[in-house]
Amino acid sequence: MKIKELQNGQKFEGPLLVGRFVRGVTQSGAPYLSITFQDNSGEIEGKVWDLKPEIEAMVQVGLILEVRGDVNQYRQTLQMRVHTLEFKDQSQYALDDYVSASTYDLSFLKTEIETFVSAIEDPIIKELVVANLEAVGDQFYQYPAATRNHHDFVGGLATHVYGMAKAANAICDLYPLYNRDLLIAGVILHDMGKIEEYTAPMLSEYSVAGRLLGHISIMHANFTAIAERIGHADKEQTLILRHMILSHHGQMEYGSPVMPMIKEAEMLNIIDNLDARTNMFEKFYDDLPEGEFSPRMFALDNRNFYKAKGIK
Repeated sequence: MKIKELQNGQKFEGPLLVGRFVRGVTQSGAPYLSITFQDNSGEIEGKVWDLKPEIEAMVQVGLILEVRGDVNQYRQTLQMRVHTLEFKDQSQYALDDYVSASTYDLSFLKTEIETFVSAIEDPIIKELVVANLEAVGDQFYQYPAATRNHHDFVGGLATHVYGMAKAANAICDLYPLYNRDLLIAGVILHDMGKIEEYTAPMLSEYSVAGRLLGHISIMHANFTAIAERIGHADKEQTLILRHMILSHHGQMEYGSPVMPMIKEAEMLNIIDNLDARTNMFEKFYDDLPEGEFSPRMFALDNRNFYKAKGIK
């Protein structure tokens, strides 16, 4: 049974992958584990309350464990009370059954994004984008765009960029005020630093550099170095794209050291939020019954969202 098929009150028995875990202590001082289990349909939090040393030593990120437990609802979200965990030979499991991936084929994403790049008319902007894509290579099409919340799957970064690029293109058609070359370039470049911010395409966590610097600072440094190497350090296009990378979170409290001060930078932030929120809604609304509220969405101010009856 897949995670997305689980319902309140069910018993579960089967293999699940350990995505992450946190050790904790109850008010009475007893240790416990909070484990995020996953398969390729979703995630569920599991609680191991009667924690024994041998179980604590067994749990590692990336392992597939045989899990037995009871599914219950807590604050409108399903959880699992774990009764037993068992380690078995990992070669019997197919990792694709436990790791989410983009709904798009990665070769399709590469072709589509390269098409957007080839349409850039400004030669300096195009050269900057091409040089940065070459620097990261195929990792651009393998890494996630986040460790959770949105596009948190293999190929998530390219999927996010593809969705944003389509939106940016449509906006430029509707509003010719915006410079298409700048906006498409900003879309492609803005999250490229996540390749160094995270540890791997699958089961990704924050790297040391990711924790200390963050993807905005990482990408700004990389982009500036590449611009200098190819002789464009003093160009206006370089300065504008540096600003777009630094300001794409929109507000300083969200991690940008400067706020958008160019119209394309402002629009980049809006498109980024549009595509990220849409992906979050897709995850929550897909299996949500009509007439019910979603679980709280932490990344959206911890709000519940209602799925209307009979309205597609």
